[in-house]
Amino acid sequence: MHVLVTGANGFIGKNLQVWLGNRADTTVTTIGRDSSAADLSRGLADAEVVIHLAGINRPETEEEFRTGNVDFTATICAQLAAAGKATPILFASSTQAALDNPYGRSKRAAEEVLAGYAANTGARVVVFRLTNVYGKWCRPHYNSVVATFCHQIARDQSITISDPTRVVSLVHVDDVAQALLAHMAQRAPGGLSFADVGPVQEISLGDLAALLRDFRAMRQSLVVPDLSVPFTHRLYSTYLSYLDEDQFAYNLEKRCDPRGCLAEFVKSPPFGQIFVSRTKPGITRGNHYHHVKTEKFLVMEGQAIVRFRHVLTGDVLAYPV
Repeated sequence: MHVLVTGANGFIGKNLQVWLGNRADTTVTTIGRDSSAADLSRGLADAEVVIHLAGINRPETEEEFRTGNVDFTATICAQLAAAGKATPILFASSTQAALDNPYGRSKRAAEEVLAGYAANTGARVVVFRLTNVYGKWCRPHYNSVVATFCHQIARDQSITISDPTRVVSLVHVDDVAQALLAHMAQRAPGGLSFADVGPVQEISLGDLAALLRDFRAMRQSLVVPDLSVPFTHRLYSTYLSYLDEDQFAYNLEKRCDPRGCLAEFVKSPPFGQIFVSRTKPGITRGNHYHHVKTEKFLVMEGQAIVRFRHVLTGDVLAYPV
């Protein structure tokens, strides 16, 4: 399948390109800000499906909303129709298309252009009204609170929250990419339709900032977040992508005494902790018991004897390792 992606060098576009690159049966033509009109025409001539991600959301003038969102969409539709093609189009719109503001009106107008294209050609057009998308490679200080918070908190910079109780709706970029890929593969009837992308996570700005601060504090606390929660898992992965390169490695605190040295590695309320220790020859560690807590030992270097002593009988099992 030959796919044309507009806005390919943007946040969603970069992530989508990675997913498309894993498909041996797919050829991708990318259109970005530096692409020419001829590049677009050639790409549209070959495309079996168009994924239209390009758009303007932070213009210098309101007129740029129309040229970037409406007129460019109209150009795509006009060229396809003039060539007698009914190429399916998957369009990244916004939940703001339902609102009465310049950006929302321009996205809604682009949807109307696409509706006309679908009606006139019989093409399949799927509109995705996306909420706040987050994930790796999103530009901070632009239009993503998650990207901005991750960037600032990772660098121990102060953040400003005018209303910590304000709730934002978030969807992960991988879910957006997967939704686009799923609809790209469909052979549904023509016409305009709307598609949802989920799951959508609602969280207050205050709670979002607190969770990100917990991620930063992990270098000191060593506490791993609860990655069994999908949103926490994805937000943590997103946060890590905003670390500076010199933050990838960090030191562990090493505690030493006459018996040897020990360094805690990670901790987690669900599973406990992992630590590394080095014991000097002839030293015995342990000599204690737990009622429900369990410990596992893995000898990585040298030789040792691990002994289990029954609390009531005193019987001992020995395992040379």
